[in-house]
Amino acid sequence: MKDQVLWRKTARIVSLLADRLSIDPERAMSLFYNSRTYSLFTNPDSGLQLRSDEYILNDLLRELEV
Repeated sequence: MKDQVLWRKTARIVSLLADRLSIDPERAMSLFYNSRTYSLFTNPDSGLQLRSDEYILNDLLRELEV
């Protein structure tokens, strides 16, 4: 995927995470960037980039056990 598309998708996921957990966006970004989910997301072979924002968010929340 193009970098701009992934950047916007990342921003949407971080925003959803911040809203869902009622935390500031900087904290949400840190949680996402330091997660196993993000590692998979940045690997095009995983296929996670093609999933919906909600799917990725739910995967991240399961990982965080929230």
